[in-house]
Amino acid sequence: MSFPRYPEYKNSGVDWLGEAPINWSIGRLKYLLRIRGGQDYKAVESADPKDYPVIGSGGHFTYATSFLYDGESVLLGRKGTIDKPLYIRGKFWTVDTMFYTEVLPKTYGRYAYYAATTIPFSLYSTNTALPSMSQFDLANHALPLPSYQEQTQIARFLDHETAKIDTLIHEQKRLIELLKEKRQAVISHAVTKGLDPDVPMKDSGVEWLGEVPAHWGNVRLKHLVFEKVAGPYGSSLTKSMYVSSGYKVYGQQQVISDDFALGDYYISEEKFKELKRHEIHADDVLISVMGTVGRVSVVPEAHEPGIINPRLVRYRFDQRRVLPQFVKAVLMSCLYQAKLSEASQGTTMEGLNMVILGEMPIVLPPVTAQQKIAKAVDSENSAFTKAINGSRDLVSLLQERRSALISAAVTGKIDVRNWQPPADESAFTERVRQAEMEAES
Repeated sequence: MSFPRYPEYKNSGVDWLGEAPINWSIGRLKYLLRIRGGQDYKAVESADPKDYPVIGSGGHFTYATSFLYDGESVLLGRKGTIDKPLYIRGKFWTVDTMFYTEVLPKTYGRYAYYAATTIPFSLYSTNTALPSMSQFDLANHALPLPSYQEQTQIARFLDHETAKIDTLIHEQKRLIELLKEKRQAVISHAVTKGLDPDVPMKDSGVEWLGEVPAHWGNVRLKHLVFEKVAGPYGSSLTKSMYVSSGYKVYGQQQVISDDFALGDYYISEEKFKELKRHEIHADDVLISVMGTVGRVSVVPEAHEPGIINPRLVRYRFDQRRVLPQFVKAVLMSCLYQAKLSEASQGTTMEGLNMVILGEMPIVLPPVTAQQKIAKAVDSENSAFTKAINGSRDLVSLLQERRSALISAAVTGKIDVRNWQPPADESAFTERVRQAEMEAES
């Protein structure tokens, strides 16, 4: 969809803005909104969702028995998440990380909200570990000021168009989650039921596993270990041990992403020799045991020499009996992920350990079947990953389109004064319907 430009423009005198429609004035955010500071909420905090929302820069997080403001307001982050203005109506409380505003006369509130989303926050944010905005900088941010009538029309246009984009984004995100669920289900079926739908089945003897192919066994993980690996847990390290290059330190970053090229933590050769018992080899199976538990990766042939940190444990298996890629597929299946999560929550530290992992029953088909299953799982995973990445790319494009449309409208780069919502939006409705069908199939 293309939109016309205004007939005539002028130099706004503001670097980031460039030209503005000739009939618009250039002012400050304080001409649209009066900025007020949030307050501590502890004295009024409530657990009752019928009370008033308490909002910080990260969004709504609790409730209050009283309210700080009642009315239409644009909320602006003071500290933390500073680049996500919010629009709200009604009674609410904001804490000291979030400014609230009073909408001034001759300001259309929704326009002010859209204008606030275009603030180049990176130009103002203080150079600290926690991004911050000052009330002075926000109030004096330069922006174009169309008439109240044009503000209303711009906001009306953006409400309509962004709602359409948001619907498409929601459907793509829903599709991504359904694809993830379907991927897990397909992989889980392959590693616990096999690839042959006609094979005879038997009770596995493990209640949560159910039936498995009759010629399969199940063996506790600890009985598949090829050799007792010295130092199966990762080594404890301090920041002072890290150097700019040398031997790599592997942790959850590599295992969760399944990408061993990531990361830039290194130790010296001297320290590596001291901690060599924690070294990884190709085909080692690494499992995350703290934080995000139960994620599994297999060390590739091509990897930088290095050791594991304390958030991982390392297994080396007898490949005459079980293949590392098959163990990974089994442990990453939804049945096993649920069991690992349950087991970790039952421990004092909410993590996994060698005892829990060692007692885990692993389904064990013949090695030739393991090879076929691992190959099939890899193929399915690649196909699903491609589809998921395609949807993620589309979400990114839609989000960019949304931001660009808002910026173009509130800065006068497009003229929407004559815009009216289409009488027939069947084409859009059909696109949404098709997205829903794709998500459910």
